[in-house]
Order: sequence, then structure tokens, then C-alpha cells
Amino acid sequence: MRKPKRKTPDCSCPHSAMRTMVICSMGLLGAGSFVAEVTQTPGHLIEGKGQNVKMYCVPKKGHDYVFWYQQILKKEFKFLVSFQYKIVLETEMPKERFSAECPQNSACSLEIHSMELQDSAMYLCASSEHTVINISEP
Repeated sequence: MRKPKRKTPDCSCPHSAMRTMVICSMGLLGAGSFVAEVTQTPGHLIEGKGQNVKMYCVPKKGHDYVFWYQQILKKEFKFLVSFQYKIVLETEMPKERFSAECPQNSACSLEIHSMELQDSAMYLCASSEHTVINISEP
């Protein structure tokens, strides 16, 4: 039995020039039926090379964990960073230009400094009540 093909949101912009960055962002919560209870802003934006961009995420009330992901067009989601409350649990984002914070009782943020063409992507925020600890097999 073949898996159904998932449709990826369209983050293209017909008027974008080679030096223009296209950023799409959306919030996602949990598995199963899709209910977007994470508030992520802005919904989309277009910035030029060298500009700074900041995105915000308000997790669902009662959720202790926040995650940021990046999806470059037609590629897999790439994990960037996770928080428990305001503490960074794990990060794989390029620290020289990306920064993230998640202050308690405030919106979490992901910032890209001096954007480059390869930063054009969809950025996704997710939240969870719990998380799974990474367990590696011997």
C-alpha cells in the first residue's frame, strides 16, 4: 500500500528577484488531526539579501516545549532548535547568523541576521506538552 502524497504549502513569490528572500512561516501542533493552536507571526514576508528577519511563536497554553524547523523548497524539514520553558535543550541552527529565544510568559522568537539566498524557506514553530528523549541504540 502506497503512502498518500502530502502537499507542501506554496512559498513561492512570482515577483521575487534573485536577491529577494521569501520566508513563509506557519504554526503546527501535535499529530493526528491538524489543529493549529500555535500562533506564529508574520504569516509570510519577503526581505532582501543582508536584511534581518525576526519571527515569533506563541505556544499553546500549558505547553512547556517549543521547537523551530526550517523547510527549504522541496526538501525535508530540518530541526533548528528546541526549548523547555526558556532553556535551550538542543540546537542545530547555524549560530553565526541564527538566534532564538523563548522567554517565559512571552512569545518565542527566531531571528536570522544578514539573510542569504539559502535562507529562503518555510519556518515552522511547534509546541508540545511533553517531548521524547533521544535514545541511541548501541
